[in-house]
Amino acid sequence: MNANAKVVGLDIAKSVFVAVGQERDGRRVWHRNAKRGEVLRMFREMPAMAVGIEACAGSHYWARELIALGHDVKLIAAQHTRAFVTGNKNDTNDAAAIAEARSRSSTKYVPINTPAQQDLQMLHRARSALMSERVAMINRIRAFATEYGQVFDKGVARFRDGLMAWLADPENGLSGSALMTFRELKEQLDDKEQRILAYERRLNQAAKDELAQRLMEVPGVGPLTATAVLATIADPRHFRSGRDFAANLGLVPREHSSGGKQRLYGITHRGDSYLRTLLIHGARSALRCAGNKTDRQLQWASSLAVRRNFNVAAVALANKMARVIWAILAHGRSYVPVWSNTTRPA
Repeated sequence: MNANAKVVGLDIAKSVFVAVGQERDGRRVWHRNAKRGEVLRMFREMPAMAVGIEACAGSHYWARELIALGHDVKLIAAQHTRAFVTGNKNDTNDAAAIAEARSRSSTKYVPINTPAQQDLQMLHRARSALMSERVAMINRIRAFATEYGQVFDKGVARFRDGLMAWLADPENGLSGSALMTFRELKEQLDDKEQRILAYERRLNQAAKDELAQRLMEVPGVGPLTATAVLATIADPRHFRSGRDFAANLGLVPREHSSGGKQRLYGITHRGDSYLRTLLIHGARSALRCAGNKTDRQLQWASSLAVRRNFNVAAVALANKMARVIWAILAHGRSYVPVWSNTTRPA
């Protein structure tokens, strides 16, 4: 293996990994396939070097392991490596593209999660999956009930009340088999809701952290959003500014400008879609409850909703919330709803 390699692109997989070593000028000097159990031994024998890994399932684990061996490891979003793939798509060319992206100073990197962050993220994802399954179960029961001429009102609470009343009605016209099936489906729905409540209790416990409490001072940020932020950002200084953090979440306009004419479109939808969704939902809630509150951020969003429309204002407020969250974490501040000369930082 050529020791002149300064940058390594590692394409990870379930079983066979591919590593490509390049010099700083981009010239490929070696490539090697390694089984999962051989990867750490291979990198342990290498001198410390810059390593790039495409951000995907398992990438945070491997990044932490290689950092422990002394390597300078960065995670790269797939959209930043795709442009460097030359020739046909295969694992070797993918690894070479990762190495090329890693050698560029302009490449944007993905923060590497700690094990504690992954624990919290798994809790969020498990709850989110159960929420989706609950919606699917409710829709399934609604569809079955429609076949028997029963339609329930919109909303989870009204649906549950209507379902229970219908099943308890001796004149519902259901056969013994249908009634048993509906009751079994309701038991499955109850089980999912109990599991959701259990996850929410654990998230509320995590939200008692001092940083989470400071984040929850921001209008529209509750326990879910605060803990999701802490699960996403280990080091706020990874982002140069609040705008970089908002851009990482896809909350900035997509641009396609040419010939000196600037064209801005809707938000890019890049980055963590889960956290972006929580911020936008939180912004909608804060905007609906803005009323005559003195919070300058809410006043600005309310005036924007009048000039444009509610959804535009909600997304714009979510962008502002992301910037404020970054400032709180990066500078150790607390949220101040109304600025004055006495509250401005020195």
